[in-house]
Amino acid sequence: MTLYSHINEILKQPLVAVEGCTIGTSVKGRSIQGFKFGKGLKNISLIAGNHADEPIGPLLLKKLVSYLSNLPKTNSLLKNYSWYIVPHTNPDGEFVNKKWYSYKDKNTDLAKYLINVVREPPGKDLEFGYPIDKRIAALRPENTAVYNFWKTAKAPFNLHVSLHGMAKAYGAWFLINRAWANKTYSLQQQCAKRTSSLGYDLFDLDRHGEKGFYRIAEGFCSCPSAKGMQHYFLNRNEPKMANKFHANSMESIRSLGGDCLSLVSEMPLFLFPKKERPLVWPDTYLQEWSAQFSLWKSLLISGDLSASNLTKEMQNLNIKPMPWDDQLRLQWQLIASGIECINNT
Repeated sequence: MTLYSHINEILKQPLVAVEGCTIGTSVKGRSIQGFKFGKGLKNISLIAGNHADEPIGPLLLKKLVSYLSNLPKTNSLLKNYSWYIVPHTNPDGEFVNKKWYSYKDKNTDLAKYLINVVREPPGKDLEFGYPIDKRIAALRPENTAVYNFWKTAKAPFNLHVSLHGMAKAYGAWFLINRAWANKTYSLQQQCAKRTSSLGYDLFDLDRHGEKGFYRIAEGFCSCPSAKGMQHYFLNRNEPKMANKFHANSMESIRSLGGDCLSLVSEMPLFLFPKKERPLVWPDTYLQEWSAQFSLWKSLLISGDLSASNLTKEMQNLNIKPMPWDDQLRLQWQLIASGIECINNT
């Protein structure tokens, strides 16, 4: 049985059916749950929800927790690996965003999304709020909770995956920490093949290192970095903004030792048509779509555009929601390929 083939059973699972350990509380006092499974030598960290307007990662991890909890102890997933899973790092953000989605959804409703989505700005952004002992403070109690949960592991982590998403793109995008860029060819091939087999394109851009984003190949890029973010805003003479960026989860977990492979999934909720274009930055094609979605949002809020007319405009422009099941499959493919990668190095 291949690692990827577990996805069919994972997708059948209900949401978290077992109680985890309360590893901390949110700013508003909500419980943050962490789950440990297995006793294998390879330590795997999976987190989701750092950006609270990205529900697909939390959905996958909630189902994965249910799946792992029902496996016999002799199963290879539990014998070979030790899993440290935080299905949602930001329960406050999950609560406020539930106005536009349910974990039972099959697709995202664009009108509900645009009117109700809440994304936390720099300074409250969990992904760039993690600590590094004696060097960088945590931004929020949620960051401290996850960091302390990692520190309960008896050995350094081999794999860390932070599951994310995008509001819109024309395909799937995968991020790899730069130190592993040349050691993940098989991972890249597997993720690219799965993306194609499901009928999707790979999202591609080249930011030439801005904010830490370096293009690796079509559909693959390095993870952003705290220093990259800070340098970007310092170069714009915005020191206050630069100071809002602490370590990200990939940098924080690597600071605990070892050579952890860190990955980020970026699956779009909505797909717009792919256009062949030179990879220049800023990308005017992407800017045009950002402007279109912003216009729709303002018109919906003002009442000048109805949800039914938005649906017609989406159809005219060939905008489609990406089915949640396909997003889940691609996120699991990244995790499965990451596990195979650490097994082979």
